[in-house]
Amino acid sequence: MLVYDECYFRHSCGRPYARTPEWLEFFARIAERIVCEINPHTVMDAGCAMGFLVEGLRARGVEAFGIDISDYAILQVREDLRPYCRAGSVVEPLLRRYDLIVCIEVLEHLRGPDGEQAIENFCAASDDILFSSTPLDYREATHFNVQPPEHWADQFARHGFVHDVDFDASFINPWAVRFRRNREPWHRVLRDYERRFWWLLKENQDLRSLAVEMREQLAAAESNSLALKAQLAEITSSPSWRLVRRLRLGLAPAGSRRERWLDRALRSLTRTQKR
Repeated sequence: MLVYDECYFRHSCGRPYARTPEWLEFFARIAERIVCEINPHTVMDAGCAMGFLVEGLRARGVEAFGIDISDYAILQVREDLRPYCRAGSVVEPLLRRYDLIVCIEVLEHLRGPDGEQAIENFCAASDDILFSSTPLDYREATHFNVQPPEHWADQFARHGFVHDVDFDASFINPWAVRFRRNREPWHRVLRDYERRFWWLLKENQDLRSLAVEMREQLAAAESNSLALKAQLAEITSSPSWRLVRRLRLGLAPAGSRRERWLDRALRSLTRTQKR
């Protein structure tokens, strides 16, 4: 069995996972966005690790709690916040209901059936779930259940939750989503999905068109640059150009009035040669 101990948090989270300004600031930003955009009174951070999100939420007046499978991580929770964070598994039912459950990069660590049970537990304890699970990172040894986004959408839909397509959860990471219990008729849910799909399709088409346009402009600029280089080579190889250069180098000391006069003559000759 893999243990989520000090070695794991030091080496398996990208950069060392500890009480550093970078991690505290990261979770403080998430807490701020949750408060501003969702404004829950009670929150459960399912997979809270060292309690940084709980800390950020409580600093903003939210009644936040956390649960994590790692005894080591729970022991690193700030001492005054330890009553609000406990060691435990998201596979077990949660103890109460919450306005919001947050689950960031947790379920990829669980085998398939355990992940499904965790989702069932979340959906039984809240109507609003902010969820993120990497669809990309297969190299981490504890990632047993890396899935594409549609897998999780399917799992939540089995419990009556749908992706809130009007909520941008990318302040967590690019694949984070908000699942909410669906109380709308399905034709309205479908309408919202179609609206979002249309705008994404339009954005994609416009960006592709812009990329083609910019590539054509770049090709034209490179062609003009080559033509100008060829003209310059032709000018600088002419006998009159070489004569003026010799005069300038031999007769006009740097900074002298004669040097400025020869510079003007050189520019005039260049314009004549271009015509």
